[in-house]
Amino acid sequence: MRAFTLSIIVPFYNEEKTIATIVKRLINLHTPFIQTEIILVDDASTDRSKAIVDKLISGSMQSSRVSHEHNQGKGAAVRTGLTYATGDYVLIQDADLEYDPKYIPLLVSPVVEGVAEVVYGTRLKRLPNFKRDERTLLFFSHYVGNRLLSFITTLLYGQWLTDMETCYKLFPRKAFDGVKLEATGFELEPEITAKLLKKGYRIKEVPISTNPRGYEDGKKLHTLRDGAKALWTLVKYRFIT
Repeated sequence: MRAFTLSIIVPFYNEEKTIATIVKRLINLHTPFIQTEIILVDDASTDRSKAIVDKLISGSMQSSRVSHEHNQGKGAAVRTGLTYATGDYVLIQDADLEYDPKYIPLLVSPVVEGVAEVVYGTRLKRLPNFKRDERTLLFFSHYVGNRLLSFITTLLYGQWLTDMETCYKLFPRKAFDGVKLEATGFELEPEITAKLLKKGYRIKEVPISTNPRGYEDGKKLHTLRDGAKALWTLVKYRFIT
């Protein structure tokens, strides 16, 4: 067993409905052998998100908040979080309630046990669930798109993955020492994956469940636009950059 410190980066933009729940769950998270720091990155929210966060973390030595003056996108927020991270490992946590922090111990377990350095939480190691996750045509298109992008990642980089687009990515902070991340939006997911694989890291996937939210609840991902950007990112970092 090995102990390590974990920096949890939480990018958020106008998440006043969910941010309090996520922060509380992270603060109350208990994982043996792990010491955590929580870095909340406000991407210039215009609602009450920032005030809610400040109230929850007031006086906390474990949590901190940084802010962008202008909205720049999830990728930019994660990049900012990385500059403040001091942990041995980094984990990205979305601020909505799609990903439940109760699964974080599953991700850190292979690292604690010394069997992996990079761990992804996969939502897609399964067939479509037409009664829940893929209950609408839009969500089914997300499933198909994510599986396709993951398969393309496998072809381009030589490692089988089922869910390249997952938010839950756990990796060593040192993996990006001297490596510049360029993404400002959701293309951050394939960029991180491409650069980890090109540096020779093997990715272990552990199954998780999520609670997908709809666009009426504030979902920001655009299937075609962001899918095209993800595909280009995979190709770019494999053959061009």
